[in-house]
Amino acid sequence: RAAKTGADAIIVSNHGGRQLDGTSSSIAMLPRVADAVGSQIEIMFDGGVRSGPDILRALALGAKSCMIGRAYVWGLGAGGQDGVAKAIDILRRELDVNMALCGVKNVRDIDRNIVMSQDGTGAATRSKRPARKR
Repeated sequence: RAAKTGADAIIVSNHGGRQLDGTSSSIAMLPRVADAVGSQIEIMFDGGVRSGPDILRALALGAKSCMIGRAYVWGLGAGGQDGVAKAIDILRRELDVNMALCGVKNVRDIDRNIVMSQDGTGAATRSKRPARKR
């Protein structure tokens, strides 16, 4: 619907969702939303982004950007404008490290294969080893 009304982007968020016990998390719904809108409009992600790996996960599941309100506020409270800059720098460095660990050099190359297995059921693995029996 948002695309039909001329929206340029949508925000996937369950802001306030903690008051509705049992609702799905934003990250759990992100792939469904991304599949539904395709490339019609951009997806902005909001919901528990506290680290570079959180950003990587959201980008892999279909977001084009992430909102970092909590990290921003923590930085602001700890050090004012310099604290915000430091918080953003920490997120950027964490994202860079995690991209490197996944073998990705460019944000545009992040895709679901980083976080989903080929059957779409969980974390991806680049290893050819069979899973351990327990």
